[in-house]
Amino acid sequence: MSVPTRALMVTACLVAAAGCAGTTDATRPAGTGNRTSSDVPSHSAPAGSAQPVPPARRAESVVTPRRPTRVRLPSGRVVPVSGAGTTGSGVLDVPDDVDVAGWWRGGSRVGDPFGSILVAAHVDSDSEGLGPFAELLAVREGARVRLAADGLGQDFEVRSRRLVPQGSLVDEGWIYDAGGAVRLTLVTCAPPYDASRGGYQKLAVVTAVPVGPPEES
Repeated sequence: MSVPTRALMVTACLVAAAGCAGTTDATRPAGTGNRTSSDVPSHSAPAGSAQPVPPARRAESVVTPRRPTRVRLPSGRVVPVSGAGTTGSGVLDVPDDVDVAGWWRGGSRVGDPFGSILVAAHVDSDSEGLGPFAELLAVREGARVRLAADGLGQDFEVRSRRLVPQGSLVDEGWIYDAGGAVRLTLVTCAPPYDASRGGYQKLAVVTAVPVGPPEES
């Protein structure tokens, strides 16, 4: 929904936390910054002792992480997933269409070995009624969810469903943290709904863990 009072609130600290987890260029070891070639010890190898080095190859178990493009909910409903950022006020910019979920670009991807893969969608809208993510309000532990990317998919099992207050998530870093064990975090709005206080007063946060490695398809 485009109505700010029903938006999923994610404070600017979320953006800052994500920035710390981004990929950076390899840094130079301490103490080597201003060395000249004369400062570096020279070790001469005996003539004829050099051996050819085979080229490095990626292990078959390693996949290239990719952003999610769809999620299959426990009911079997497949929901397309688009990328989502945050607004200047720190609101997670979830797609207005309740039939489309948003993947937070600051989080982990399918195939990443660490962190939260955060996918959120509105629970309903005035014009469209209930959306697919409404089923998360009653999802049970052990339910299966499949997250897919282009040519890559991974199955997850629901471990918990928690209700947290709408508003600042500064004390709920586990929802979006790019560190720790890899997990899928599904988020939507939850009752009670109070128009005088801005809309839904809770967020339903469903955490699911992998039941197997990501698979190429």
